[in-house]
Amino acid sequence: MVTRIVRSVAQQAARSAARGAVKQARRAARGVLGLAAERMSKVDTAWLRMDNEHNLMMILGVWTLRPGIDYEALCRRVQERLLQYPRFRQHVVEDATGASWVDTADLDVHQLVVREKLPRSRAASPQVALQARVGQLAMEPLDRRLPLWRFHLVEDYDGGSALVVRIHHCIADGIALISVVLSLVDGGAAPPLRRSRAPVHGAGGWIADTLLKPFTDLTVKALDAAGEGAARSLHLLEDPHAGLEGSVELARLAYQVLSDAGALLLMPDDARTLLKGQPAGRKRVAWCDPLPLDEVKAVGKALNCSINDVLLSCVSGAIGEYLRAHGDDPAGKEIRAMVPVNLRPMDHAWKLGNHFGLVPLVLPIGLENPVERVYEVRRRMDALKGSTQPLLAFAVLTVAGLLVKPAQDAILRLFSDKTTAVMTNVPGPREKLRFLGATLEQCMFWVPQSGNIGLGVSILSYGGNVQFGVIADAALCPQPQKIIDAFGPEFAKLSWLTLMLPWGEG
Repeated sequence: MVTRIVRSVAQQAARSAARGAVKQARRAARGVLGLAAERMSKVDTAWLRMDNEHNLMMILGVWTLRPGIDYEALCRRVQERLLQYPRFRQHVVEDATGASWVDTADLDVHQLVVREKLPRSRAASPQVALQARVGQLAMEPLDRRLPLWRFHLVEDYDGGSALVVRIHHCIADGIALISVVLSLVDGGAAPPLRRSRAPVHGAGGWIADTLLKPFTDLTVKALDAAGEGAARSLHLLEDPHAGLEGSVELARLAYQVLSDAGALLLMPDDARTLLKGQPAGRKRVAWCDPLPLDEVKAVGKALNCSINDVLLSCVSGAIGEYLRAHGDDPAGKEIRAMVPVNLRPMDHAWKLGNHFGLVPLVLPIGLENPVERVYEVRRRMDALKGSTQPLLAFAVLTVAGLLVKPAQDAILRLFSDKTTAVMTNVPGPREKLRFLGATLEQCMFWVPQSGNIGLGVSILSYGGNVQFGVIADAALCPQPQKIIDAFGPEFAKLSWLTLMLPWGEG
């Protein structure tokens, strides 16, 4: 069964990627408005086509700033820094075999940087009003005639300003976009300067050191083989004597991809809870006051667990508590969250595009005991170390980008049927940054949920604190603030139990 599915995918990929069709598409794209065109990568094409009525493939960010910033000053900063990246000046032209990046004629930055005014209400706080607007923007499609991003500035927000950022996932993945957006902050580096191999300090240094450094040349080599050669590798499985010039190494990789594909296909569908079902296409957004990072570190050290173990345990507990409060007993249940894993080499940090995989993390939402839960999370995180699943996910997305949309949708349903949430957990700058002279007080972002996935969870450490946020489909989770409100108490229980440990005994 698995072999037939993979063979079918390989055959369709080969047909869709026929050399003549690609050349014809490139010629057509170059003819649009007489402007230069660049072919979109297969993975980025897959993300472009993933928009649907329930989920738009936009990475969504929120900054709160004090004091407030000026609209024209923001436009100038975007013009000087962000528009130096070609992708942010280009729009997308689709054709039968894919898509191309095309320079946008007469681009005015004021078309892309938008002023917002939040409704004033005695009944709702500024944060609630901002959350409501962010939820609306999450399902507001980007105009395909312009570059696929927008900045929305609320000049007067809670004693300062708020900036909502929307960037389509086809431009880049979350890690690359964090790097790009942070080039906007005071002291940030322009794109050409980021190509240097010299040590990077300040806002960009933590990206290279914390997020990118762990990946070795071997990992990058495997990524290149799995990504660009995925369809050819699958074709090798059908005819071992065809192509690839006898590459034993790539043949072994192809066999590994097939084995891991079988494991993915055989992975059971996720547990049925209130959070799993048919989304409605309306979003709700919520976030909490940040937790001090030092307190999280102290709890992790006391329990011999990582910061991630502690935070993911609290997320599991908060979701379990939300379900109990709504009459859905999670006892004995667990849910699966897809976690993006960076696959980008350090010296490519300044580049755009999508270079990440996905790894499924099973959250033990049915365990009420917080200590038992944190150790179970630790066990599962340890089991994921060294997994090849992120490379498999990258390869699947590459192949999906080669196919016609119905075939792509069928492949991507494999992920959404087996998943309840998409979760990101990113370490940010240790010190608070400044932007146009203002202090960046809070920083949050969410990656999109694909298919029918209705829940997105974001954990971001920034400025000595940890920020927890949720974005959810209104039909599946109409009150995500209830999950947020349970996060703090879950950490408090774990912290209190840590204090009860027999310190100094034995």
